[in-house]
Amino acid sequence: MVITSAEAIHTSPVHSLAGKPAGDAGTRSIPRGPVSSRLSFYSAPADGSAPFNYVETPPEGRPQRNFGENVVDVEINDIRGRESEFTLDDSAFESISNIPSSESDFTDDERIKRVYYPEVERLLLEHVRGAKRVVFFDHTIRRSTPDANRRPVSFVHIDQTASSAQERVQLHVPDEADTLLQGRYRIINVWRPLNGPVYNPPLAFADGSTVRDEDIVGVEHRYPHRSGETAGVKYNPEQRWYYWSGMTNDERILLKCYDSDVAKGPHGRVPHSAFGDPRTPEGAPGRDSIEVRALVFG
Repeated sequence: MVITSAEAIHTSPVHSLAGKPAGDAGTRSIPRGPVSSRLSFYSAPADGSAPFNYVETPPEGRPQRNFGENVVDVEINDIRGRESEFTLDDSAFESISNIPSSESDFTDDERIKRVYYPEVERLLLEHVRGAKRVVFFDHTIRRSTPDANRRPVSFVHIDQTASSAQERVQLHVPDEADTLLQGRYRIINVWRPLNGPVYNPPLAFADGSTVRDEDIVGVEHRYPHRSGETAGVKYNPEQRWYYWSGMTNDERILLKCYDSDVAKGPHGRVPHSAFGDPRTPEGAPGRDSIEVRALVFG
């Protein structure tokens, strides 16, 4: 997801140290508990046209995207100490702690695939109910430095829709797609910080059971050689928003973007967004993170 937000994240004391290790985190207070912050939701194109977003630089004369934002103050509750209350099947997100990793640099994509991907595969097979097979299709590293290639996304979105999830199966396992599409398939993002504990911007995610189908709007996601689909999310006061305060490098959030089995996983998508925490301590480092995206079959 590369949509950027015109609404600045509240990080004024943070970006001077963005991307640096937490260092003195032991003496710096980590904001915890409920917080009110602004989230940027989808607003339809003013001309009534179908929404789109260019992944890379758009053609000359075309905007990066043609839709707007609805910025709303939202209460975001902390799941720290309540982790067991939320599961992939019921809420479309799940938290896991005490996960070691042999990868620490996260600067070499091939090493990430060789070392980190197998760790994520084991995690998914062990923790996702019914999972029998995992196929990775990409990962994104986000850093808070001003010159970063990919920065935290401050716009509420869902990475996949029903149509793009089916296309992902056909694209990444074409020889088996007809068979695999007859069974249960999910798209799950595995998200973790690289320089925890996280101060700013944390990741907010909505309980999927509080998100209505009519809140979700498909957005054409234009790559240089093909188009996919992501989803914008309209604000709904019934939505319930959460974050995991002070996430550390050995903690993982599983974010379910799609679930083909509406009986076992009726709430098959989780809106999410970076958000600015107004309680961020002076001099706290900006958040770096990685998300790995996987097709999970079974």
